[in-house]
Amino acid sequence: MKVLLVNSSDINGGAARAAYRLHQALLNSGVDSQMFVDTKLSDDHRVIGQDSNIKKGIALLRRMLDRLPISFYKNRSSTYFSPNWVPFSGLVERINTINPDVVHLHWVNKAMLSISDIAVIKAPIVWSLHDMWAFTGGCHYDEECGAYEQSCGTCKVLGSIKPNDLSRKIFKKKLNAYAKNKNLTVVVLSKWLAVCASKSMLFKNKEVVCLPNPIDTSVYLPLDKCIAREILGLPLDKKLILFGAMGATSDPRKGFKELCEALLQLKGQDIELVVFGSSQPKVSEGFKFNTHYLGQLHDDVTLRALYSAANVMVVPSRQENLSNAIMESLACGTPVVGFDIGGNGDMIEHQKNGYLTKPFDTADLTVGIEWVLNAPNYEELSTNARNKVLNEFDSEIVAKQYIELYRSVLEKAKS
Repeated sequence: MKVLLVNSSDINGGAARAAYRLHQALLNSGVDSQMFVDTKLSDDHRVIGQDSNIKKGIALLRRMLDRLPISFYKNRSSTYFSPNWVPFSGLVERINTINPDVVHLHWVNKAMLSISDIAVIKAPIVWSLHDMWAFTGGCHYDEECGAYEQSCGTCKVLGSIKPNDLSRKIFKKKLNAYAKNKNLTVVVLSKWLAVCASKSMLFKNKEVVCLPNPIDTSVYLPLDKCIAREILGLPLDKKLILFGAMGATSDPRKGFKELCEALLQLKGQDIELVVFGSSQPKVSEGFKFNTHYLGQLHDDVTLRALYSAANVMVVPSRQENLSNAIMESLACGTPVVGFDIGGNGDMIEHQKNGYLTKPFDTADLTVGIEWVLNAPNYEELSTNARNKVLNEFDSEIVAKQYIELYRSVLEKAKS
């Protein structure tokens, strides 16, 4: 079986890391897997990237052109919005030339593929949704708007008051493209996104399958806390609260504002905060304890040490699909606290391996953090965290589920 995974990058970003982990898991399971990306950063010879400076230049031009229509919406929010309208990528021709049995799309934004390209991919398509973009008018998270259930327009994310705005036009493009491709299977990573996709006008007649991202539990596993802290230069005598994500402090969806409100209510004096994915902001948060800003971290070894060093991971996102940070933290035996939204409940089991708080209730977020930090059965929580990932998200288990899906898709395409 020849599978081609398509993502904008191979290792940069949450979706890229998840897709690359699946690629590795498939290879380990004997599948002929390749990745096709716009931006190649690894040295993996099975990852196909842009192979000339001219093509790289064209890719950069496409990204610039793709952002142009958004610039007319001066009141848009900070939520990421992707038109994917630029038609001259040439990538779909290369995909068809590779001639895989299955094309597995992941995050194909930053103008990697146009919406119309999806209609002319020859092989059966499996599409893993890392956010809501595939079934909205262009936003990656809808800010709880719900307009994708009908036809988008008057877009909340764009700050638009016009029904026939850019989001409505993109929505119509998707409706047309998806109708032309009969061999499209939608994979959602969480139960929450399964409900959203099934309600959407674009996917209500498509097969929707719920399968998670995989994680290599031989890479992400507990490390002695003292050793981990010595490696990272973190204090040995404090309880460490960990927070981090891409754009950790700058993206409102990641919940740094809510985290700050919760931490200001903490009563303990022996705590410190560790933040990754962001540098120290100009304005101090006013905490009564030290905060360590570690900046961008990408390699698995450092991340494993970081998760192991912490006593609790806090993921206060306002909308979230299947968080890599939650999965990685649990795999390293560190309990997680987060709002009971999105796919968080697929991984966090309340008061068993972490704490699920009332959505956006910062007082309850404080309660959850304190509950984990002071839990008399903390070692049990850590064991449960690790076991949750071993039993449900280990790369070997998840790879088998995807292989079965590919086989069923191929059988369906033959009939």
